[in-house]
Amino acid sequence: MVASALTRRGRNKKMINRRSGLAVLAGLTTVGIGLHTAQAQTNWPNRPVRFIIPFAASGGADTFTRLLTEPLAEAFGQPFIVENRPGGGGVIGTDAVVKSAPDGHTLMMLTVTHTANETLLPNRPYVLMRDMAPVACLNRTYQVLVVNSDLPVRSVAELIAMAQASPGKLDYASSGPGTPYHIAFEVFRHAAGITVQHIPFRLSGDARNAVAAGTVPMMFDGISTMMPLIESGRVRPLATTGPVRSRLLPNLPTVAETVPGYEQVGFNGVMAPAATPRPVVEKLNAAINQILARPSTVEAFGRLGAEIAPMSIVEFEALLRADIAKRREWIRLAGIQPE
Repeated sequence: MVASALTRRGRNKKMINRRSGLAVLAGLTTVGIGLHTAQAQTNWPNRPVRFIIPFAASGGADTFTRLLTEPLAEAFGQPFIVENRPGGGGVIGTDAVVKSAPDGHTLMMLTVTHTANETLLPNRPYVLMRDMAPVACLNRTYQVLVVNSDLPVRSVAELIAMAQASPGKLDYASSGPGTPYHIAFEVFRHAAGITVQHIPFRLSGDARNAVAAGTVPMMFDGISTMMPLIESGRVRPLATTGPVRSRLLPNLPTVAETVPGYEQVGFNGVMAPAATPRPVVEKLNAAINQILARPSTVEAFGRLGAEIAPMSIVEFEALLRADIAKRREWIRLAGIQPE
């Protein structure tokens, strides 16, 4: 019996030692994983970074991204490669980013189309604030209301009077249902008490060409992208959508000077897949804010009719959530039906 007890005691001691060894091994494995993750975050970026724009080249989002990538490459010692992935109102490119590895090597340029899509496209394969991480806000952008140069109106008041005199007879163009330009005109229509018809196009460029040619008499569009047509005299600007007059068109009134309270402000920002390590997001936010503070960046953005808008990650997240709610209300007000 004594021998049996000693045998059992020896077996128990071996089991305890084995369990302790497994626990130590598990602890070392966990530490190893933690060290590997920390090392990966410290070494980021260790290869080129893809910067996906879910819209066509030459638009505002594309232009602002390309102003950012070169200084980011200089700051981090790796190329930041722009990749345009248009389609589905921004959904195709956004979904590609959501499904990419959350390691900081895939980023996306966001516009207010994304915040509007949260209401307009309930069947999209992602939820913006669940599946993506806010990184940094870049700017605030504004639009301009233009008419074909042959349309006999020279002010917002004259345009409203013409529309009221012929309800439903005037058309306006946009780059598609639910785009910022569509929403801008629908909110304007509601605020001004006029009835006009929407003519959607697949691309902003097609809509601009239609207004310049006189096929469609008017539209809202980004100030910088509309400037060549304004300068050539093919379209006539009537007003801008910001709270104050634009530095690009300083003699042009705001819409709010005729329609009190009217304002349409957009913005661009950088997003990443939701599980991107926080230290990487913080590095990016700090670097982007430093780039935005450069006088050369302020000047370059200003030439495009945009104001820099550096923010912390928390501030940018709050802006996104507020804009989603704001655009949901505008969409309801405008009577735009989700797809």
